[in-house]
Amino acid sequence: AGLRQRAVTVGLSRRQQCNVAHLGVDETAFKKRHDYVTIVSDQDSGCVLHVGNERKKATLVEWYDSLNPEQRESIDSVSMDMWPAYINATLQCVPEAESKIAIDNFHVAKYLGEAVDKVRREEHKALMAQGDEELKGSKHDWLYNTKNMTLKRKRRFKALRESTLKTARAWAIKEMAMSQWHYVNKVWAHKRWQLWLSWARRCRLEPIKKVARMIKKHLWGIL
Repeated sequence: AGLRQRAVTVGLSRRQQCNVAHLGVDETAFKKRHDYVTIVSDQDSGCVLHVGNERKKATLVEWYDSLNPEQRESIDSVSMDMWPAYINATLQCVPEAESKIAIDNFHVAKYLGEAVDKVRREEHKALMAQGDEELKGSKHDWLYNTKNMTLKRKRRFKALRESTLKTARAWAIKEMAMSQWHYVNKVWAHKRWQLWLSWARRCRLEPIKKVARMIKKHLWGIL
């Protein structure tokens, strides 16, 4: 108990001396995804600064409240998912948070990948009912990088993604979204995302449209 108390004291003293410019806030699940914890990290060093129970607004607010005014002012960006609890906690506690919250590309990719997979599953089920096995065994091809594919598999996937399949359309929309992140000019980035949103909203693929609505709502943080 004494060692643990001394470790806590040292940790708190270091935190009181530390001004972190770029924060990352994320969640992770354990016990078969029934329990969540909130993780706050230093994006520059990769060090974990805090682990809090659950993924509620109060969890993150409590950590922000442990910082002094100078430390809060020193925060330049907070990278996170589109989870409302984290967004609202940051808006409440961090000065000028509207210009500091950054929705990261990892989570946007995750939601779009899940949408593509849902389109694939629905289409595969419909095709199999007709005796068509065109999408059989292609799940991982749509989700992961093609660099590690064999030449034979690359050729097969090329034919699939250039087809008229709904899954191919969903994949193309996802790929266009992920190509937007290299923009450094906010005006041009905004124009490109508006073009993407227009395509996604008109695609007649509900899983993609659902993510598009989420992205439109959080576009300020993506930009």
